[in-house]
Amino acid sequence: MNRDIETMAQESKAVASGSGKEENRESQIYENVFSEIETLELPLGTSLRSVYDDQPNAHKRFMEKLEARIRNHDREIEKMCNFHHQGFVDAITELLKVRSNAGKLKVQVTDTNRRLQDAGKEVINQSEETVRCRIQQRNIATTVEKLQLCLPVLEMYSTVREQMKAKRYYSALKTMELLENTYLPQVHQYRFCQIMTENIPRLREEVKEISMSDLKDFLESIRKHSDKIGEMAMKQSQQQRTFNSVVKKQTNNSNERKLYVANGIVPEHIDIATSEQLQDEEDEYEEEVLTAQDLVDFSPVYRCLHIYSILGDRETFESYYRKQRRKQAGLVLLPQSNMHETVEGYRKYFNQIVGFFVVEDHILHATQGLVTRAFTDELWNMALSKIIAVLRTHSSYCTDPDLVLELKNLIVVYADTLQGYGFPVNRLFDLLLEIRDQYNETLLKKWAVVFRDIFESDNCSPIPVANEEEYRMIISRFPFHDLELEKQPFPKRFPVSQSVPEIYKEFKEFIYASLKFSESLHRSSTEIDDMLRKSTNLLLTRTLSGCLQSLIKKQHIGLTELVQIIINTTHLEQACKYLEDFITNITNVSPETVHTTRLYGLSTFKDARHAAEGEIYTKLNHKIDEFIQLADYEWTMTEPNGRASGYLMDLINFLRSTFQVFTHLPGKVAQTACMSACKHLSTSLMQMLLDAEVKQISMGAIQQFNLDVIQCELFASSEPVPGFQGDTLQLAFIDLRQLLDLFMVWDWSTYLADYGQVTSKYLRVNPSTALILLEKIYRGMKDTNRKNNIFSQFRKNDRDKQKLIETVVKQLRSLVNGMAQHT
Repeated sequence: MNRDIETMAQESKAVASGSGKEENRESQIYENVFSEIETLELPLGTSLRSVYDDQPNAHKRFMEKLEARIRNHDREIEKMCNFHHQGFVDAITELLKVRSNAGKLKVQVTDTNRRLQDAGKEVINQSEETVRCRIQQRNIATTVEKLQLCLPVLEMYSTVREQMKAKRYYSALKTMELLENTYLPQVHQYRFCQIMTENIPRLREEVKEISMSDLKDFLESIRKHSDKIGEMAMKQSQQQRTFNSVVKKQTNNSNERKLYVANGIVPEHIDIATSEQLQDEEDEYEEEVLTAQDLVDFSPVYRCLHIYSILGDRETFESYYRKQRRKQAGLVLLPQSNMHETVEGYRKYFNQIVGFFVVEDHILHATQGLVTRAFTDELWNMALSKIIAVLRTHSSYCTDPDLVLELKNLIVVYADTLQGYGFPVNRLFDLLLEIRDQYNETLLKKWAVVFRDIFESDNCSPIPVANEEEYRMIISRFPFHDLELEKQPFPKRFPVSQSVPEIYKEFKEFIYASLKFSESLHRSSTEIDDMLRKSTNLLLTRTLSGCLQSLIKKQHIGLTELVQIIINTTHLEQACKYLEDFITNITNVSPETVHTTRLYGLSTFKDARHAAEGEIYTKLNHKIDEFIQLADYEWTMTEPNGRASGYLMDLINFLRSTFQVFTHLPGKVAQTACMSACKHLSTSLMQMLLDAEVKQISMGAIQQFNLDVIQCELFASSEPVPGFQGDTLQLAFIDLRQLLDLFMVWDWSTYLADYGQVTSKYLRVNPSTALILLEKIYRGMKDTNRKNNIFSQFRKNDRDKQKLIETVVKQLRSLVNGMAQHT
């Protein structure tokens, strides 16, 4: 149709071509507008506006042009219809013919269709049944296929449940992992799979909780079994240590027996059945020893570790395990308050600690990373500091050396056991040196009691022996060698008392006891020798010296006992060299070694002897004072009795008998005691003359006093103790003698003339002493004259004597005053 419209427009344009340019232009415009109208489907407003905007009468002309164009198109349409009309009529005629045939055909088709429908009903029914069967078959195949996918999932889920029920948690987690990653993704569209997927995290949490509960039970179990584990470990270490020591002891047994025989004693601790003991130790060592794995089931910790590793939470598990073990370490290291009372308390404490670290060592080597060497070292260093502090505190309470020794043995076994597991134990052996000092202190206290008991039971008299057997028994206990004593017939006496061999024996027992602590300390023979010598020196300088000093100071100890103590200490001092040889034989350290410590026997016994000597001097002087107190002079007697005073003769007899006992003392001691006694006697007699309570003295009393002094001089000249040269002992009374001679001779002129000269006859007479005595005599003379008749004042001799005395008194006072001013 569009094409026809274009044709008509062209014809219209041709009719108007004869017009002028105006008409051509106008025609061209309308032609363009009509082309747009015919071709465009858009609104025509724009095209029509262009027509009306060009000319004032454009609408009319446009309508005319439009009508002309419509008429042209109608003519074209009419021509076309006329051209095709006959063909249309022929087609209608043919169609009517076909209509009749189509009716017949329709009847035939309908009949055929009816017969076909009737014949195909059975086929249709069979086909529908076949379709249904095939659908069912396909559904069954699909169901079987899906069930085949689901059955492994269900089986594995059931397996998980069974494994959980059987507490095979590690296997259950592996099954869950396989189920979750491999099988469930294949059937994730089913609801039961979603339920399983939701349950698996809960099952994992349940496994974690159960495994953590098992771990807690495991921790509780090892806490309870730590002491048993430690006991077994320490027992094994002890058996190894004892076995080695017995082997060593057997090799050294012959030398040790020779040592005991040489020292004259066979103590009980020498085992004469060493070979049997060795066999027993071998049998015991070969016995099966339970280990940590035998006492504790470690599977919970392995299982829990694997479970947390699978769940990706291994760090949490490691942190929890280490935290709990730190807490348990703190509990294990807490001692009982009365642990120091028995060795069992210490043993239980050590067993728990050893058990703890044996378990940690097993965990360290059986697992990878659950605990590290750094962690165990940290725990050990913390524990070691705590253990040392605890042992220092509790061992300080121990007063029994046997308990301290057992504690030392426990510490050695404890240290050896843990050292076998790779833990450093040097600080424990350093602690043992501290405990050794305390052990020595307890030994010293124990032996102080022993020494006191020995001294208490000693009768402080020489040991009598009636026959050769008794003599040999004594010298087997104490190294005493005296050819003169051996030659004497029986019965005879040793110079020492019974305490000396007992003390010597106890010295050796002390050395043995001290040596016991030094065993197994991994110290050299030189160090052990030094330890033994130092401890023995302490026994000498502190314990024995203190006991001797205490014994010497006791009130009931008399001069005889003091003399015996001096003799005993002298022989004990001589025996110290045998003790040094005894220590040398034990330690096999030559005494010529540069750093070898010497025993301080010389100073110890020398101090004791000095104290005993001083006590002898004190007691002797005290005894002299007791006799002096018995003196009862009549200071106003006119004539002497003609014999010495009774108290003085008793005193001299006492001194004679006492000095006879001193024959066994060293010469200087006896001489010093004798000189000290004479000087004290002289001083006491001088003080008696100068006593302020004695107001007056007669010449008769002076003469009587002179008789007593003469007896003292005779005693001194009789040499009561040998060894004095000349009249040395008599010089103790020289002050008295010169003073009495001055008054007896009345030689004042000589005294006053020679005073101050070295050659003076009365050099030892002090002016003040002479003045005091002269005044007492002067008062006595005046009192006597008053009592005589009234004509006594006319006696020329008495008056001259009084004047002389007054003159001498004045001169003596001037001498005394001069001495005071000079001073």
